[in-house]
Amino acid sequence: MPFKPNFSKIAKILNVSRNSLDEYFSYMEKVGLIGQLRNETSGIRGLGKVDKVYLDNTNIIFNLVGDKSNVGNIRETFFFNQIRVNNDVISSKKTDFVIDNYTFEVGGKNKQQKQIEKDGKSFVVKDEIEFGYRNVIPLWAFGVNY
Repeated sequence: MPFKPNFSKIAKILNVSRNSLDEYFSYMEKVGLIGQLRNETSGIRGLGKVDKVYLDNTNIIFNLVGDKSNVGNIRETFFFNQIRVNNDVISSKKTDFVIDNYTFEVGGKNKQQKQIEKDGKSFVVKDEIEFGYRNVIPLWAFGVNY
């Protein structure tokens, strides 16, 4: 599952400073091991405000846990991996991701629209569907993002 880090606890367990841990996570992101999803806080208050940590791509997930991987995590990891190449992606309290002012909820073919608003700027990204309709986009379509 996406990891919701508590950097203070991790730093204590590893016996390193909190600031060093931020750098280590940054290095892991730069080399392509992880992706850090930050919240909407900006400026100085937003530095280090990591909401979730994903493995960089689904291949790493399958390499580490094989068939025991969580399909929801795979979907979110794929979406995040593909969309963050050309976009600034932030976390949302209601949905999975926010890009500019658009919200995205990622799920399987039976994913409902309960979590999103009917404002014309919210989308459901569904796996296991071939075609999109209205505000529903197939997950595979994000694989041709770049």
